[in-house]
Formats: sequence, structure tokens, C-alpha cells
Amino acid sequence: MTTPPTPTPPTPPSTLPTDPLMLREAREAPEVMSRQAAQNADAVAQLAGVLRSRRPTYAVTVARGSSDHACSVLKYALETQLALPVASLGPSVHTLYGAQLDLKGALVIAVSQSGASPDVVETLRMARLSGAVTVALVNVEGSDLGREAEFALPLRCGAEKAVAATKSYLAALSAFFPVIAALNGDQTLSAALERLPVALRRVLELEGTAFNLAERYRFADNLLILARGLHFGVAQEAALKLKEICGIHAEAYSAAEFSHGPRRLIAEGLPILGFTSTDAAQDATDAAYRDLKTSGADLRTIGPAAHSSLMTPATGHPLTDVVASALAFYLFGAHLALHKGLNPDAPPLLSKVTKTR
Repeated sequence: MTTPPTPTPPTPPSTLPTDPLMLREAREAPEVMSRQAAQNADAVAQLAGVLRSRRPTYAVTVARGSSDHACSVLKYALETQLALPVASLGPSVHTLYGAQLDLKGALVIAVSQSGASPDVVETLRMARLSGAVTVALVNVEGSDLGREAEFALPLRCGAEKAVAATKSYLAALSAFFPVIAALNGDQTLSAALERLPVALRRVLELEGTAFNLAERYRFADNLLILARGLHFGVAQEAALKLKEICGIHAEAYSAAEFSHGPRRLIAEGLPILGFTSTDAAQDATDAAYRDLKTSGADLRTIGPAAHSSLMTPATGHPLTDVVASALAFYLFGAHLALHKGLNPDAPPLLSKVTKTR
């Protein structure tokens, strides 16, 4: 008796979104930058005036997650453009350990999309009571963080619903740049900020290139992310996003620090994604990448340098170049998740707003 063949079950319809919310929100970046420029001008002028008169001697940032990675970029921006030393403050120093820090004479910048995390809010309150100039970069203007700050620079994102932050990170990058331009009289930066929406629209035209670059990493379980200087905060953000939406164990390293031990990992065949730049860090970064390739590293790159695998358009200033590189990465990251059969809008175990103390 012949055994009948086992029927083949019907192929279930794909549950992956054809155009995920993460991508749709990232594509709003040009409009977000336009709103920031149009609606934050008075707040920027007021804050710049206060900083000229009160002259903080150092700055401190307070943030978590993607917002903290934006602060890494802001640290380099304040130190290179204003010669203002910047430290990152762990909120738990105050909320868990009870330390009442003496921040008189400091500029304290707290960054949050929701403005709802108690540890960031409480730390900013402590800083203001101690005599610091406190600034909130926040998307929800009526939030606890916005109310506690002496000054607020709204991100102007509109509602961000995707679990993986995109436009709020980009807006947090750019929100303080006009203040820097006002304080140091950098007309080149002011002009680059005016042109930034146009430059970001050109980045969005590279989505096909980002799609193709992402496809080659579809089987990657581990990925090393390298950058130097202004782009290091983007590398940190890239590593976080790859964990969140792709389940990839990604770690960010300074291209300079990578040779101090972590370089050993390329012997195991781990692929590398590097960020390039055309600023003062370019020569050193390019030399590090050439050396890695000579050693057999599987290295691809994103950024404004001409040799980049995903070359972003020049924006007219090193600070605004960082925003373009970050947007290009978001296109890459979302498509990598889809290539891996994952929904970037539904990462397991994660929620949009995380409240810590």
C-alpha cells in the first residue's frame, strides 16, 4: 500500500511590515529639522544670552539610552567648538546613592524624548537647586523634565510611536547646535543648519543603497561598530539599535581604542561597521581602517568620506554631518531587521518609555 504524501501546509502570510513605522518616522527628519529652526529661534537666543552672562566653566549631561548617545556627540561638540569640558553624570549617583552634588557654575543638560524618567528628572532638579544653569532637550514639552528645567529646547519631533527611537535622537543631536553657533559666532554652522533639511532629504534618496548594504549582514550575530570623535556617539547609538531591532550583539569602540585589546576579535571573523568623517578625525580614522583591512577585517563604512560604502552627502559642517550619518544608519538598521525576518517595530521585551530611578 502506497503511503500518501504528507500535504504541504500553506505558507503563512508574512507578518513583517512592508514599510515599518521606524522607517516612516526616520523619514520625517527633514521636517523635524525645519520645525526646530523655525520654532526654537527665540529659545536659542535667550539661552545663548544667559550663557554669555553666567559663563559656565564646565558642562554636565544627564540622559539614558539613545538620549545619552546624543550627549556623547554633544560632549565632543561643546569641547571642540566652545572649549567647554563636559562630563556625563550617572543619575543614580543622586537617586540611589543620595549624593547632593555641588554643580554651581555648571551647565547641566538633560536629554529625554518623553521627559518622564524619574532619575533624569530628579537629577536635573538637584542640579538646579545647587545653582547650575539647567537645560532640558525634551520632546514632550509639558513633561516633568520640561517643567523642572530653567530652560527648554523642544525637540519638535511630534509624536514618536516606534519603540526604536529615530527622529527624537536626530533632533536631540541638532537641538543644541544653534546655541553653539550663537555663542562662537560660527556662520558656517548656522548656514549648515539652514541647509540641513535639504541634506537629509538627499540621505533619504540613499535608502536603496542602505538596503543593499544591510543585506550582506543578514546572517550576522555579532558586529563591531567603530568611529572617532564626533561620530562616536552615532556608533554607540548604532550598537544599541542593532541589539534592539536585530538581536545582534553589537558593541561600539573608538577606532583608536580598538587596537588596545578588542582588535583580537577580528581574528574570529567578526564583521565591522565603521563611521567615517571629513573633519579633524578623518586622517586618523582612515589610517585605522586601512590597517584593519590589511589585517583581513571585513569592514564596511557609513559617512561623508568619499570611500564610504554608504556615502552620505556633505552638509557643510562636521556637526551636521553627524546627523546625516545617523539617519543613513537608521535606514540601514531597519532594512537589516527586515532582511533577518524581524519586525523593527516590535522588538521583544522592550517598550517605548522606560522609567528608571
